[in-house]
Amino acid sequence: MLVKEVNEEERLAALHSYHILDTAEEKDFDDLTVLASVICQTPIALISLVDAKRQWFKSHIGVDDTETPIELSFCSHAIASHNDIMIVPDAKVDPRFAENPLVTGPISITYYAGVPLVTEDGHALGTLCVIDYEKKILADDQINALKTLAKQVVDKLELRRKIIHLEKTNQDLLNSNVLIQKFASMAAHDIKNPLSSILLTSQALRLRHLKLQDEGCILLVDLNITATQNLMSLVEEMLAYSRDPALLLVKKQKFDFTGTLRKILNLLSIPDNIETLLPKDKIELNLSLIAFEQIFINLLSNAIRYNNKDKGIIKIRYDEDDDFYRFEVEDNGIGIAAQYHEKIFTNNFTLKITDRYNKKGTGIGLSTVNDLINALGGNIYVKSTPGEGATFYITIKK
Repeated sequence: MLVKEVNEEERLAALHSYHILDTAEEKDFDDLTVLASVICQTPIALISLVDAKRQWFKSHIGVDDTETPIELSFCSHAIASHNDIMIVPDAKVDPRFAENPLVTGPISITYYAGVPLVTEDGHALGTLCVIDYEKKILADDQINALKTLAKQVVDKLELRRKIIHLEKTNQDLLNSNVLIQKFASMAAHDIKNPLSSILLTSQALRLRHLKLQDEGCILLVDLNITATQNLMSLVEEMLAYSRDPALLLVKKQKFDFTGTLRKILNLLSIPDNIETLLPKDKIELNLSLIAFEQIFINLLSNAIRYNNKDKGIIKIRYDEDDDFYRFEVEDNGIGIAAQYHEKIFTNNFTLKITDRYNKKGTGIGLSTVNDLINALGGNIYVKSTPGEGATFYITIKK
């Protein structure tokens, strides 16, 4: 394959995509270098990769150096020639190399033959080259063999890149599966609130229905319908996510911040002694709605559950800059000791305390919130004084 005529920026981008520069020696590449030296009967053979400032040797036989400046590089000329091989019979009389320190100095290069390492996309990454101290002529069979070995080098580079890609994909899949499990656990917990509301209102409705013409039945019916609709909306979002987990993070949509917060609060059981203060201005966000909902369902639920004051207050604040949305969720609840400010975001960590409903946390909620926010390119941390409350600070990348 001939070298593709592309600009240097594209070639360098292709080279760096292989993540091969400055890696350790590998036997598979060294074996090909040895074969090239033996077949061509040269004391030096190199697998050379050319970046913006140097040529770096993935494998080298006959020299101790692992790189040389690009100004001295024979291989940079080879990949710029757009030929399938560059042969320099006598560098000492070649005007391109006669003054090169690699020719005039101790190494004293005389003969050079380099085959560009050309990818499937036509990018020349470097060369497989052989070097001798004396003038020589390679036979056609030797030249063909050198070209074949160069293709083998490219094949190994491609294979190595595919393995790295597969390993990353597998790791991403593992991370995704962990996030899915934690998200499902948290979402299942969130569904309990509207279900409990439906159950309680249904039971109350049945009792009141025994008393004919009780106007309170209509109010209970409306509460029941609202809770059911909220639950159905959440379930539909979860079903869409289950079909395509990537939707959780990549599917952005515009929505009203305060309106969404009110919808979330309607899903939660809020005691009469707790007041929630929301931003008054109309604020439009462009984010993953389901991820946003899960983050704030958890934070608001915790602010309610762990508040022991006669008058509980939850304040939600908003700001933004060019790169991030910024949120604050402040409460005047029981607070969190300083030594736990980081630990509460780790998996399965709990403070081993009971909430206002005499239940203990699972250690899943804040860990999943942290994972979701990190996946959205943001950050979360807390400031808190025990007995005075806590404020969670959240940034999410636009």
